[in-house]
Amino acid sequence: MTAPLPPVLVVNAGSSSLKVKLLPQGHAFLVERIGGDVAGSSSLGALPVTGVRDHADALRACLELLGAYVPLAEVRAVGHRVVHGGERYTAPVVVDEGVLADLEGLSHLAPLHNPPNLEGIRAARALLDVPQVAVFDTAFHASLPPHAYLYGLPRSLYEARGVRRYGFHGPSHDFVTRRAAEVLGRARASLKLVSLHLGNGASAAAVSGGRSVDTTMGMTPLAGLVMGTRAGDVDPGVLLYLLEGGMSVAELSELLNKRSGLLGLSGVSNDMRDVARAAAEGDAAAAEAVAVFCYRVRLAVGALTAAMGGLDAVIFTGGIGQHDAAVRARSLAGLEVLGIELDAARNDAHETRISADGSRVAVLVIATDEERMIAEAAVAVLGLA
Repeated sequence: MTAPLPPVLVVNAGSSSLKVKLLPQGHAFLVERIGGDVAGSSSLGALPVTGVRDHADALRACLELLGAYVPLAEVRAVGHRVVHGGERYTAPVVVDEGVLADLEGLSHLAPLHNPPNLEGIRAARALLDVPQVAVFDTAFHASLPPHAYLYGLPRSLYEARGVRRYGFHGPSHDFVTRRAAEVLGRARASLKLVSLHLGNGASAAAVSGGRSVDTTMGMTPLAGLVMGTRAGDVDPGVLLYLLEGGMSVAELSELLNKRSGLLGLSGVSNDMRDVARAAAEGDAAAAEAVAVFCYRVRLAVGALTAAMGGLDAVIFTGGIGQHDAAVRARSLAGLEVLGIELDAARNDAHETRISADGSRVAVLVIATDEERMIAEAAVAVLGLA
């Protein structure tokens, strides 16, 4: 994980945003609110975004600024985050016209994510004459067994339409579990790990023997834990009730994706920092939102431990997981029965190992590096040195 990299550009295109990072140099760019009141920032200084209308314009602006510091001819490849690879793409792949067509066909599985991912690929192909590699959020979870990925629905829906659990945040769960093994001084293949990626998007994964064996997200990134604006697990009967009551499919999609989660529960914000601050000031709804968030995490740790038949370590990552000691403590409270014991001082200091010396289960805080994983995957697929 520490091997030198040739220059690789990593592109993560969201519905209205574009994140770009050049590794190993670390030059980073962010363009937000594409299609609206565009804003841009960069580790290299001000990023001009005047005239940016789409992802191609946004990438062009990033490359123009980057080119003032690094010869673009040195870039050897572009690695793209693609959220959904379905069952066909379970490993990184070099993008050609056939792959693009396949990914278009998978967009129905992630309609909010794959289309902008594809926009980023097209923009990069037009602007940089280097190999493009798609790296999939779902790929790390391709090892899920059928009893973990099948829903209790007619099998025909799985066979004909791909309705099953896929899981997401794969590069993050892969990275932090590799790093956890290094911290613990053991082979990842010998460990049973629960990885908690907690941020505006949130998911948990059970990684046993170095392979993902279960995860909280499902066919889409809507399932599982409570998130910033996403609901997480909801009784399907609630959705039927809302549809039967006159809510349209588009309205329901917006509700579940953009108006739920911490934002919907608290009525304050999708940002845990804002919600926790309001809770501390006496806002009852905000306090309940924090409680629901932490309770769902605690349930996931217990369930995933059961899925593996044991537990060696819990890993916190993501914006909330890395930086919110109170959420970490509250999420693990009551799990002493599993052998988890926190050291309050270490937790408050955000140390790497926050478990007590006598804890049977290690608890770790590890910064994720999805960009590094994407860049390494691109290098490996292309055989670059």
